[in-house]
Amino acid sequence: MDDEAEGIGTTGVEIDRTGQAEAFDAIGDRYDEAFPHKEGQVAAGEWLVKELPPRSRVLDLGCGTGVPTARQLAGAGHEVTGTDLSGEMVRTARANVPGATFLQMDIADLAPRGPRDLGTFDAVVAFFSLLMLPRAEIPLALRTVHDVLRPGGLFALSMVEADVDDFSIPFLGNTIRVSGYLRDDLRRVVGEAGFEILGETSFTYAPATTDVPPEEQIFLNCRRSG
Repeated sequence: MDDEAEGIGTTGVEIDRTGQAEAFDAIGDRYDEAFPHKEGQVAAGEWLVKELPPRSRVLDLGCGTGVPTARQLAGAGHEVTGTDLSGEMVRTARANVPGATFLQMDIADLAPRGPRDLGTFDAVVAFFSLLMLPRAEIPLALRTVHDVLRPGGLFALSMVEADVDDFSIPFLGNTIRVSGYLRDDLRRVVGEAGFEILGETSFTYAPATTDVPPEEQIFLNCRRSG
């Protein structure tokens, strides 16, 4: 959130982002140095570029530095709005992708009756951003994505396959809290939120740093079904 790290969201779930934004503020553009190979994100972006009508509205949740996704979609002529909890990431994304709009905000702000109304989108992407939430919030975040999508809108997301909930890990010299699901559980949670899964890929990824262990990344291409 812009002005507070914890509180009760509009859904009644207690929100605690303590330290999350600050960690990514400190990491800055070292994130792209540590994660230089993003084939899964690029492939998901290519799917959206192929499937979306020209000049579609796309929301990039947890946009990070804007690279590669916001740059890829804006370069294809789409109207991209990126959001991130980290002010430093938002500043970096604005410099990297001047043709897009970037806002510092929490996904909880987008919830129905939330303080920010960005309108309706033709597609939403959430690459490794939902894993920053505790599991209690992830189904609510997915329903929020569903609600801001037009009927039949597209949704591309990725998560790290792991059976963890709000678990503290060292990350590029900082500490962040992450959540994850095993593959079948992730499919179930996404389906229950009102999405049809159109495609799935996975990558075994070893970051270019010894601080972050290898991980299994799951990418889902989805469509709003309700």
